[in-house]
Formats: sequence, C-alpha cells, structure tokens
Amino acid sequence: MLKGGSTLKALDVRLRLLRPFIETSGCGRRQQEQQPQQQRSFSNSIHRSYITFNDFRTKNRSYTKKELVGYSMLDMYSVVSDVSNYHRFVPYVKRSHVHSQESGGRDFRADLIVGFPPLNEAYTSRVTLVPPSLVKSECHDGRLFNYLLNEWRFRPGLKDIPNSCVLDFKVSFEFKSLLHSNVANIFFDLICDQMENAFIQEVRRRSGPPSIRSHVLTSQRS
Repeated sequence: MLKGGSTLKALDVRLRLLRPFIETSGCGRRQQEQQPQQQRSFSNSIHRSYITFNDFRTKNRSYTKKELVGYSMLDMYSVVSDVSNYHRFVPYVKRSHVHSQESGGRDFRADLIVGFPPLNEAYTSRVTLVPPSLVKSECHDGRLFNYLLNEWRFRPGLKDIPNSCVLDFKVSFEFKSLLHSNVANIFFDLICDQMENAFIQEVRRRSGPPSIRSHVLTSQRS
C-alpha cells in the first residue's frame, strides 16, 4: 500500500490517465455543457450533482432514485433477480456466479467481480429475493468496501396501465480507504446512471418497448 507523498503522486498519475475518459463519458462539465438536453440519458429529467469538497472527506456514498417505468413489476423483477447473468448486460460487472442457494432459491450467495477504472473488487454478496417486489444484495466482507448494499423495490404503477411500475433503486456503500473513495467520487454519478439504465435496456431487449416513457419521481445523492 502506498503511503504519504507516494499515494498522492500515484493518485495524480491515475487521474491524469483517466481525464480523457472523464471528459467524454458525461462526468465532466465540458461534456455536459456541449451535449444538448435531448441527447442525454434516456430519462432527461435526471438531476446530476457535481462533486463538492465534502465528498472528499467521507468514505460513505449513497444514491436513491424513484422512477415510474413502462414495464410491469414482474418484467423488472425477472431481470434484476437474474444475478448469474449480470456479467452479460451490466456495465463494470466482469463476473457473476450464483451459489449456496437457500429457501427454494430466494436467498443465495453470489460472487461478483466489479471493475471500473482504476478499481477492481471481488466480493460475495448475500442476495434476498421477494418476487416480484424486492431484490436486495448485501456485502460486509469486501476488500475495498466495509459494506455494500444494493436494493431494488417494485410496486404497481399507473392503474390504467398494467405494464407499468414504480421502482425504488438504492445503492449505499462505505470504502475502507479514503483514497479509493476519492477516486470513485469522480465516477459515482456516471456509474449509478449507467448501471440502472442497463437494467432498463435489458428489460426492453427481453420484453419489447415500454408502455410509457420513464419519469424520474425523486433522485438523491449523498
């Protein structure tokens, strides 16, 4: 583990190498100022917050979002609960393997390898399923994280549109290293948006076009 000036120097080198990615991925102000509103993410009502000084003094991160989507609870649940295939459609997931299934397959452990520049994490999550309303994943023994929580809740959407539901998405974690937390701050919003959007796109691939356009109801980052 690098310490002191060596740590700061290594971080500076990493950030310089990653600057082109940041400017072209939607994380940087330059990219956001140049792109027209209609060319952004499929849900153009997402509010993206910028990094503040306080972000660099904490190892805790959280992101919550409530959204009305044009797919049924079962459509969304079937994709989010398909943990063994995350590596096929979820960005940054390099490997996903399910084992140790319990309670008829509704509780199980899953090994995942998640990689985003310049971090990689291999960890085991405890996954709890309550079809078709809940998919919850928790990890308390990662090498990079003290804990990691990923939770999806689904409830009925519009009464006159059966193929709709309201999803509540939450991700919360605490890095063991403040250095790793500071690097992840640069990508935090982008990663959350891309991962959530990946599930929506996978549902579209499996079930066809949505019945209605998605609408973000609430979104909060801390």
